[in-house]
Amino acid sequence: MDLKDIKELMRSFDKSSLGKLKLKDGDFEITFQKGIEVQNVAQVQQAKEVIQNQPESKIADISVSEPSQQNKSDSLYIKSPMVGTFYQAPSPGAAPFVQVGDSVKKGDTVAIIEAMKIMNEIESEFNCKILEILVSDGEPVEFDQPIFRVEKI
Repeated sequence: MDLKDIKELMRSFDKSSLGKLKLKDGDFEITFQKGIEVQNVAQVQQAKEVIQNQPESKIADISVSEPSQQNKSDSLYIKSPMVGTFYQAPSPGAAPFVQVGDSVKKGDTVAIIEAMKIMNEIESEFNCKILEILVSDGEPVEFDQPIFRVEKI
């Protein structure tokens, strides 16, 4: 599968109603996931331990954000559906899409993730209130990394 096929697959998946897609062809494997899921604190700790136990040569600026102490177990997260660079605003110097305390409606754009020179708008899957922004503007994000802690409204 070449880069052109992957980009087309990303676009098709983004437009679909699917929440998760996993493709495997021999040694090649790719997984896409979108939406909001409940994040288990134990999973975050386990991921940190796996990353910390890797040889340094295999670690490439990976960050795992832990939820804040307040209502950790009841929180929902908007997660990154892909690897890329997180942006809070549509352009440099523009106002961010959302700020802490903002109420967001289903389908509202909350951020942009740049992946392979394509700007992908990240939309809220349901009405929610932004409780915490877990990633800094311009910071690289990993697939399925929590980027916003939210409360469903």
